[in-house]
Amino acid sequence: MITTPTELDPEADPNRFGTVAFYAALGKAFVAMWAVVAALFAIEALNIWDGNRLISLGGIRPHRIDGLDGIIFAPLLHTGFDHLYANAVPLLLTGTFVLATGVGRFVGVTLLIGLASGLGVWFTGSPDTVVVGASGIILGYIGFLLSRGIVERSWWGIIVGALIGLLYGAGILGEVLPSDDRISWQAHLFGFLGGVLAAIIFRRRRPRVAPPVPTLDLSTED
Repeated sequence: MITTPTELDPEADPNRFGTVAFYAALGKAFVAMWAVVAALFAIEALNIWDGNRLISLGGIRPHRIDGLDGIIFAPLLHTGFDHLYANAVPLLLTGTFVLATGVGRFVGVTLLIGLASGLGVWFTGSPDTVVVGASGIILGYIGFLLSRGIVERSWWGIIVGALIGLLYGAGILGEVLPSDDRISWQAHLFGFLGGVLAAIIFRRRRPRVAPPVPTLDLSTED
């Protein structure tokens, strides 16, 4: 039998709520997401300095081949600091909880959400618009966190999902339905659905517990 480090020391399991490793993973994820948000502010400063050229170059242009590269770049761009400020806090919060589940998982979840959100905008968005912003990613993270606890049957995941639901639940419905021509509800809707799908695809499977090995009773009766 091979014994893993987490079996030797439960405190080494970063997925177990309350362990030292859990809090360490959460803290590292929070610092990393601060770096991500800082990078977005740097990109926005460059965009403003360049007269918003980055938006025209990197935004999603629905139904146009030259707008497909926006699926990659649009989440990094915003229409101004007000737009970025509105996204910074929810991105920091939701991203921290997703990143704390593991770097590889975070990358896979983010790529799937970005692809779902971006393609949804490209196929269904208005052809005379340019779409930018990280809100599709944020709604995807919310969808992932809301679904993860149920999919993995994890009480901690369900609690996190409930917390996110309390903080953003009232606004989710308005974000994924047509309500404002200036807001891409398509990015939000398909990002949210991408997050739900990511919770299923990237779910953490519980390790199988090996059945006990039967022992032979070699004792004899007198």
